[in-house]
Amino acid sequence: MTCSMNGSAALQEPSAPASWRIALPHTAAAVPVARALVRTALTELEHGADCDTAELLTAELVANAIEHAAGEGPIELVVELVPSGCKVEVHDPDPAPPGDLTAPGHLDPDPWQEHGRGLLLIRALSSACGHRPTDSGKAVWFRLPTVPPQRRRHA
Repeated sequence: MTCSMNGSAALQEPSAPASWRIALPHTAAAVPVARALVRTALTELEHGADCDTAELLTAELVANAIEHAAGEGPIELVVELVPSGCKVEVHDPDPAPPGDLTAPGHLDPDPWQEHGRGLLLIRALSSACGHRPTDSGKAVWFRLPTVPPQRRRHA
């Protein structure tokens, strides 16, 4: 199923991935909204994915977009579910690439600072991550695999 921002939904062929796309404000209020959308979307994934990790990494991407993206335009969250897992993208209006997302930085984060670990977490906890240019800026993304039923936590 594909959901749009206006609440309408269109059914897709069963083999097609399910996806959600939502515009978020360029403020800290976007972070809990993004986390909730990811958690809701992952309940649709048949074999499940690590919701806690997906929420954490989504929060990092959204927070980075709010803090570092030039301009005040909205950011956009895209969540796509496929049989092998999920892909989460955060679109922002700044075309500049995100720091050292795909390659380790030259220096480890300062252990006394609050900031500087988001991209490290994304690299360490995702199965893949990266960024790509878009017509209106860039998209930063990560992928997580499904978690076998025997390894999932039971609520």
